[in-house]
Formats: sequence, C-alpha cells, structure tokens
Amino acid sequence: MDRITLAFWSLVIGLCGATAFFVTGIYGQQATQQQREAKLESGDLVQLVKVIDGDTVVVSKEGQPNATVRLLGIKTLESKHGKDEVAVYGRAAEEALKRLVGDKPLRVLLNTPPRDRHGRTIATLYAGDQDIGLGLISQGHALVYSVYPFASMPVYLQAQTTARANNLGLWGDPEVSAKAEAMINEWARQGS
Repeated sequence: MDRITLAFWSLVIGLCGATAFFVTGIYGQQATQQQREAKLESGDLVQLVKVIDGDTVVVSKEGQPNATVRLLGIKTLESKHGKDEVAVYGRAAEEALKRLVGDKPLRVLLNTPPRDRHGRTIATLYAGDQDIGLGLISQGHALVYSVYPFASMPVYLQAQTTARANNLGLWGDPEVSAKAEAMINEWARQGS
C-alpha cells in the first residue's frame, strides 16, 4: 500500500472514531439530562421557572429537578432570529405565555407518549381552568401544530379560525399570516 492510500485510510478511520466518540458523548448527555429532569405525572402541580420560547417552558415540581415541557398541539413563531417580523411575533408569544401563567401554579396533563424525540415532556398546561396553549391560539400568538392529532385539536382549530377571522396577533400582519398559512399547509401534508 502506498503512503497516500495509507494516509487516506488512516484519516477515514480516525474520523470514524472521532464521530463515534462525539455521538456517544451526545447521547450520554441527553440520557443524563433526562435522568436529572423531574418525573412529571398528569395532575401534577408545577411552577413556571423559565420560558424558552412561546411553546416550550421549564417548570419545577417541589422537591425535584426542573423539567422542560413542550406545549402539546401548538407552534409559535421563532423569536431568536433578530428583528424580522416573524421574530417580533415569536417574542409576543413568549410575553403572552408569561402573562397567561403569571405566578399561578400549573397543572400538567401529559400527552401519550409523554416525551418527544428530543426528550422533552409533551403536555397541556393549565393555569387554573385555562388551557395555556388554547389561550395562545385564541389570542393569535400560536398556530395549531396538526402533524400529530390530539384530543383537543378540534377546539384548537376553531380558536385558530376565530383568531384568524378577527386578525388577532400574527393574523393581523398579512406577510406573517401568509408564512403561517404556508406552515399550516405543510403540516397538513405531513399529517396526512
């Protein structure tokens, strides 16, 4: 075997080894993170610790580590991408979420299955009798994420139709609502 071929195969083997090392480390970190998170059950009362974005929060359950919860059945616009019109509505969703929750305890209703592929808990959160996801949709701050059907989807879709008809939140901006419609149409294709 000449030197170039030997160097090539040495590089390939080295890259494969490095990839395996990093992938193992990432999966190990995810498993450790999931082990450190609170074990939430339907009916648990939790407190809001942090809003990650308009559809993902960190909550705490007394005596346990924090848990990341993805709100079932909704999707808010991204808030982390600067000052474009979409980010404005993403930040508005975060603020609306904080207002809906306030300092009230949240009741957890877990989805089946209770975790997504990222290890986040998937749940509906209630502040008193208020479904937080439904509240965000009703105000025009969130879209119904229809790829995976869920029990409250018909109610969520009706609230979205009403918010759209009344030009609430993101639905009042023609450019942003066109992007939202494109997302909804894509999700409909994915879900069918």
